[in-house]
Amino acid sequence: MSTPPDTSDAPTPDTAHSLGRNAVGTGDLVFFVVAAAAPLTVTAGAAPVAIGMAGRAAPLGYLLSGLLMIVFAVGFTAMSRHVRNAGAFYAYIGRGLGRATGAGSVYVAVLSYNAIEVGLLSVFGWFAESGFRNLTGVHVPWGAWATAGLVAIGVLGCLKVALSAKVLALALALEVLILLVFGIAVYAHGGGPEGPRFGTLSPAHLATTGAGGMFVLSVGAFIGFEATAVYAEEARRPERSVPRATCIAVGFLALFYTFTVCTVLNAYGADRAQTVAQSPAGNAMVFAATARFAGAWAADAMHVLIITSAFAATLAFHNGATRYFYALGRERLLPHRLGTVTARHRSPVAAVCLQSGIALVVVLATSVSGRDPYAVTFLWSNGTGIVGVMLLQALAALAVYRFFRRDRRGLPAWRVVAAPLTACAGLAVLLVLVCRDFGLLTEASTGVNLALLVPLPLAFALGVAVALRLRRRAPRTYARLTTLDAEHG
Repeated sequence: MSTPPDTSDAPTPDTAHSLGRNAVGTGDLVFFVVAAAAPLTVTAGAAPVAIGMAGRAAPLGYLLSGLLMIVFAVGFTAMSRHVRNAGAFYAYIGRGLGRATGAGSVYVAVLSYNAIEVGLLSVFGWFAESGFRNLTGVHVPWGAWATAGLVAIGVLGCLKVALSAKVLALALALEVLILLVFGIAVYAHGGGPEGPRFGTLSPAHLATTGAGGMFVLSVGAFIGFEATAVYAEEARRPERSVPRATCIAVGFLALFYTFTVCTVLNAYGADRAQTVAQSPAGNAMVFAATARFAGAWAADAMHVLIITSAFAATLAFHNGATRYFYALGRERLLPHRLGTVTARHRSPVAAVCLQSGIALVVVLATSVSGRDPYAVTFLWSNGTGIVGVMLLQALAALAVYRFFRRDRRGLPAWRVVAAPLTACAGLAVLLVLVCRDFGLLTEASTGVNLALLVPLPLAFALGVAVALRLRRRAPRTYARLTTLDAEHG
């Protein structure tokens, strides 16, 4: 008599398409969001570019961007009681603005998250190459570092999501600590050559040429906070943990970015800081200021921690991107295999493999072509990704208003009417400014800038077309779009 095969690890209909329940709490969600934002990478890697473009306006740009994101989050998280879906933006937009619009948005989300992730992976390799060479004198090409980092991220993506949260928590704590050491040292020495100055927060500075391009970076510094909604299916008590984690994370980032960018300006003097940022030494200005005020040990520690910061951000965006692939596969907007998970870890392994493959192709192409991983891959791809996410945020804000328009479900009007409409208007204005000054970020020709931006509306149109095709050929599948694993009353 033959022995029946052991199917204990085989996915069942319930486990094959469901992520792990109750896997992460409020603290884990905060770590995902803040680690995705990568405070040290923003301060040392992106803020100098923002300072070079807008000078004294840079701190206020980060503060205003944070306030706008808080207003957006007020309405965005109001839907967390009613929509829990790993597709986040896709599910919210689909429920508020229609299934076809939601499908278009998820294609934009996949493109945007992939663009941001490969940019962060490239800058991780770039930081690792320079940091390891400075500390040991040994040169290992950035592409090798990026590939090794991708392997580690892929492995973590295949394991339980709570393990990624622990890795992110450790990296985040260390990078925040070193930035606090830098800030305390600057102000303990009198605040720089001009003394402590906080007049940079004056709105008058926003008239500075280049402020529009700066907002690509300042808004981009908050990109990823919607990860609280991405993980809603895996969160404990998401009706409470998602709004709470979102507000904590965005509020912390708004204050912390404003403080650290003010500190950089104070360390050099507001006018000289812009000159330094525009010079070839601009990429290292935060490290140089840290060595001057806190000591060489702090600068060395920062060189190491910016590597872990970029790694943590890449991991967070990798996890977010794989969950969008998962949502697309589960709802048959991409091959259904992407919408399955493993029985043991409840992780979307097929989506992880696809995401890792895309990132590897970009790293290899950049490395072989000899392109600059920072100036080209990081800034160009992140520019595309950030504009895409800003577009999704504007649509999501409008979707929140439409969702609650006829029935506020007991929520106050300021939360589900005033906040989302204000956020939508603010994001629309910033989108116009960002697209107008996009070339200040990329330093590329008009043709290149168009090539970086045109894929976004094309991706949206493709998603709409796929959804409409489903409506004609598979109406039952179309009717389930944005609702699978989303209804929890």
